[in-house]
Amino acid sequence: MHEDVPSRDVSARVASVASLLRAAAATTPQERCAAAGFTWLAKPTASDADAVRLIPSEVAVRLRIVPLSITAGNLRAAMADPFDLHAVDEAATIANMPIERVGVAPEAFGELMRQSYGVTASRMAESLAGNNESRDEVEQNLDAIQTDDVHRMAEQPTLVNLVNLLILEAIQKRTSDIHIEPFEGELKVKYRIDGVLVAQQGPPKHLQPAIIGRIKIMAMMNIAERYVPQDGHITLRFEGRKVDLRVSTVPTIYGESVVMRILDKSSLPLDLKSLGMHEHQVLMMDKLISKPHGLVLVTGPTGSGKTTTLYAALSKLYDPRKKILTIEDPVEYELAGINQIPVNPKRGLTFASGLRSILRQDPDVILVGEIRDAETVDIAIRSALTGHLILSTLHTNDALSSVGRIVDMGAEPYLIASVLEGVLAQRLGRKVCKACAHKVPMPETDYSRISPAEFERFGGMVTVGAGCEVCLGSGFRGRLGFFELVRMNPILRAAVAENQSVMELRRLVDEGFISMREDGMTKAIGGETTMAEVLRATQDVDGE
Repeated sequence: MHEDVPSRDVSARVASVASLLRAAAATTPQERCAAAGFTWLAKPTASDADAVRLIPSEVAVRLRIVPLSITAGNLRAAMADPFDLHAVDEAATIANMPIERVGVAPEAFGELMRQSYGVTASRMAESLAGNNESRDEVEQNLDAIQTDDVHRMAEQPTLVNLVNLLILEAIQKRTSDIHIEPFEGELKVKYRIDGVLVAQQGPPKHLQPAIIGRIKIMAMMNIAERYVPQDGHITLRFEGRKVDLRVSTVPTIYGESVVMRILDKSSLPLDLKSLGMHEHQVLMMDKLISKPHGLVLVTGPTGSGKTTTLYAALSKLYDPRKKILTIEDPVEYELAGINQIPVNPKRGLTFASGLRSILRQDPDVILVGEIRDAETVDIAIRSALTGHLILSTLHTNDALSSVGRIVDMGAEPYLIASVLEGVLAQRLGRKVCKACAHKVPMPETDYSRISPAEFERFGGMVTVGAGCEVCLGSGFRGRLGFFELVRMNPILRAAVAENQSVMELRRLVDEGFISMREDGMTKAIGGETTMAEVLRATQDVDGE
């Protein structure tokens, strides 16, 4: 026989549900906290040392929570998002007591975190430096360390915290890649932020085996193998969302170099306009990917955002009535409702063999991560001829060069002309930080690299970022694309079938064609980026 639930418990639950409903209806964070019955802090307050010790620093950074005090058996804690129940549950488990949530203003939270912990990866690395060993002693120690010793060091709590902080700080700073580079007398750590490597405070050299060992353990890699390249994968949660890290190690003369690519789906722009495309480019791209069959290519060097553009196109194409398949090396982001296949050459799954198998799956749309060889080109073209829409990438400098590249791979020009619908070429440039953007006279070094007509369009002034807390002093925040989009017209198809040169093809593009440089210049004039970024990103495709 079930016991009756005390009426006061029922009343409390009803009140709790009612408060959450009121919070959902509120608009500002402060109003939401007030509606839910949480205290709100507009300014930092002092934290009790005993309370702070209950939550380790790397957990506090990851969950965005700062303990304030212990009251009546509850841990009173300030939270950047007091409605993050996952963070509340994890913090309560670690502290071994219930959490009393307190909302806090965003500008006050960072200061509260610094006051309470004051721990960064660089500070922790300095504290771990210990005694200053000579270079020869460090080198001898690194050579003599055994696998069991690396395992033991890599499991030390302080070392674990250091590696966790390295990764968490990188995610907070919008880093795309973490580079750990061993040299003769030092271990360097660099974050790639908005496409540019930024050096960080490096850990001491004698911690090199333990740090790299810890990363390899997290990535499920062979910690005993130090002289062969390895690849691994790490999955972690940060601020309530899943973040994947793709890990690569290669042996160098001073130890293993590690690169961790951070794949944060929440930062992935999945619509073409947010990538930086103008309205007319978005409309033209929509027409290309809406065709029932044909080949659409995105070209550019490594790191130019080709895969992101294709993901945005697939997201727009997604329809439950369509079968969409991808084959990628590797699968960088998981897309809802789309079957994604990772290339695995060790087991015989290449782009060509995978594409051949995909065709037996009765797909409507196929994304091929990259066209690399003659076999893949041949299957892709024949797939496009038989009623499939193929999206893929190529490594070429500009849009029209992709035709010659495919011909070099062995494709017949008349087949290319019959299936190719359009080519998008792109580069990435950094966006000027909106918080500190201002106009300055154009530097002479930039003036000498542009035409008089372009100088007139700028009016002698350019937009730059002064550097602030928002952009971490760089003057830039985020990146945007510079695009050129070529749509195949009847005259251009005939010229491709005749295998005419790229110079001839350029004269036959649509009248409204805009080059990458012109697209970038328009964005620089509008204050979205700097002229220096446009010139840096598009100098290898400048045909003037």
